[in-house]
Parts: sequence; C-alpha cells; structure tokens
Amino acid sequence: MTATPRLYTYFRSSAAFRVRIALNLKGVGYESVPKSFARSEHQAADYLALNPQGLIPALAIDDAVLAQSLAIIEYLDERHPDPPLLPAQALARAQVRSMAFAIACDIHPLDNLRVLNYLRKELAQASDAVERWYRHWISEGFRGLEAQALRYSSNGRYCYGECVSLADICLVPQMYNARRFHTDLAPFPTLVAISNHLEALPPFAAARPEVQPDAH
Repeated sequence: MTATPRLYTYFRSSAAFRVRIALNLKGVGYESVPKSFARSEHQAADYLALNPQGLIPALAIDDAVLAQSLAIIEYLDERHPDPPLLPAQALARAQVRSMAFAIACDIHPLDNLRVLNYLRKELAQASDAVERWYRHWISEGFRGLEAQALRYSSNGRYCYGECVSLADICLVPQMYNARRFHTDLAPFPTLVAISNHLEALPPFAAARPEVQPDAH
C-alpha cells in the first residue's frame, strides 16, 4: 500500500495554500504536518534534512520529498491528470503559466515573510512602511494580471478559459493576502470576481488558512 502523502505546511503560507488546493482538486488525501514559522520549525535540523531549502511547503510522496509549490503542483498534475491544471494546447499552457508565474515569481517573492522580516529587522523599517511595500507589489503585479484575465477568461469565473487552471490556484492565495493587508482591489474587478467564484468551490474553501489544523 502506498503511504499517505505528507504535506509540510503552515496555515498562512500562500505557497502551501496553493498545494493544498491542488491536492484537493486532484482528490489526493494527505497528512498535514505543520511547521510553525513563529518557532522557526522550518529551519530545524530535522526539516532541513528533508528539505534543504528550508522553505514551506514540501510534499513527501512516492518515496521522495518535493519542494517548491509549482514543481509540486505540476508533479501532481502529471501523476493525477484528472482534472488537468494546464490546457492541452502548448500556447495555452504557456499563457496559463505566464499568469501563474506573474504571481509566484514576481509578486510572492517580494512579499514573502523572510523579505518582510528583513525589511523590519535588518533595515529597521516601520510596520506601516513594510505594509505599503506589500500592497505596492501586489498592485503592481495585479495590474498586468487583470489585463490578462480580461483577455483570456471565457466567462469571468476562471483566469483562463472555462475551467480551473494553475493560474487560479495561484490567484486565490494571493488575493487572500491582498485582503489581509488591506490592498485596494477596486482597480482589479475581474480578478476579484474570479477569486470570489473560486473561493466558493469546495477544494479551494477546504484549503483556506483559517480551517487548517495549525490555525487554532
């Protein structure tokens, strides 16, 4: 019998949020193994032995440990192809990846907790300045993404076409963070409408931070 996958996670990690959504969409059961950022458990020796990058999430599956949320999600998509998270046509796949990467590679790294902590501690920035930084980079990234969603969404319910894709999996956690940090979302009505639709779907709702075991 194949062992149950273990997801090393933290309830507020947007990257872990993405992987939880993907696991739920694929119907893959998993054991949640929380690693507290507040207690630096993701930097402990036992975790670094599993994931030398020392980041969250990591997924122990198929006798291996995978790091980096997008690599994990694409692996899940290849191992469990229904429902597909990338379109069949090569150009469409590239367009979906472009939207996903705009979040995962452009917005998220600038607003990652370790970056915010560096701003606060090493550069002695006040909390209001750090939060302005956070909102600025979300807004910068969302501007282009709003235009792409207008271009590629068929029905205003998904970022691309008429079904869930990798872009949607990245959007919902980023929208959650945008709201948490009181970002002005008025300029991004298409993204807000898409996220509102997705958040009501059971695989997305079950992945929300506040319903995770370590949120309490």
